[in-house]
Amino acid sequence: MAHHGKRVRAAREGIEPLKLYPVDEAVKLVKSRAGAKFDETVEVAMNLGVDPRHADQMVRGVCQLPNGSGRTLRVGVFAKGAKADEAKAAGADVVGAEDLVEIVQKGTIDFDRCIATPDMMPLVGRLGKILGPRGMMPNPKVGTVTQDVTAAVAAAKGGAVEFRVEKAGIIHAGVGKASFDDAKLVENIKAFADAVQKARPSGAKGTFVQRVAISSTMGPGVKVDPATLSA
Repeated sequence: MAHHGKRVRAAREGIEPLKLYPVDEAVKLVKSRAGAKFDETVEVAMNLGVDPRHADQMVRGVCQLPNGSGRTLRVGVFAKGAKADEAKAAGADVVGAEDLVEIVQKGTIDFDRCIATPDMMPLVGRLGKILGPRGMMPNPKVGTVTQDVTAAVAAAKGGAVEFRVEKAGIIHAGVGKASFDDAKLVENIKAFADAVQKARPSGAKGTFVQRVAISSTMGPGVKVDPATLSA
């Protein structure tokens, strides 16, 4: 049996491992145990009743967190001409076309979120093996392949969180910082849960959201009652 240190035992004290807490109470427990020297990210994990191996049970989408994520994202845009100028004006950190493709192919990725105009996708498609495993490949379903690069850059900078179900049927995402007010974290968590519910695939049967837990970067997980996540 694993032996946990004093810090871990202290953080878990007062959390009932089998109890499903209302989301507002769970947020208070998580925040009170975020004692690292940096501003810890508050993360949510949702176990869904889907099998992602089947195409009709894939869950993916994007959520615009109402209070932002607390992260400063570097945004890269594949565009040329007027759209490249538009991306720069919108605040994109890296903008390019063939030149940016070559830079990424050489292993340099100076952005956290990737956006592309539709005409650039034949070029960007070459980067699938590089960007795909990092979850950064532009996709029209989550609004990162678009002609409206101004809105896409603004969304990425403003707290848009992409999500995609993993092989085990789990969705995991950061939804704010431990320094956020309780109410803002609760609002972000509910918005994220609502976005996941709206992305429910046609092939999902039975209970869609089976288990939910939240935690801070260095803190213990707290189980949340899914019924309290309704907006």
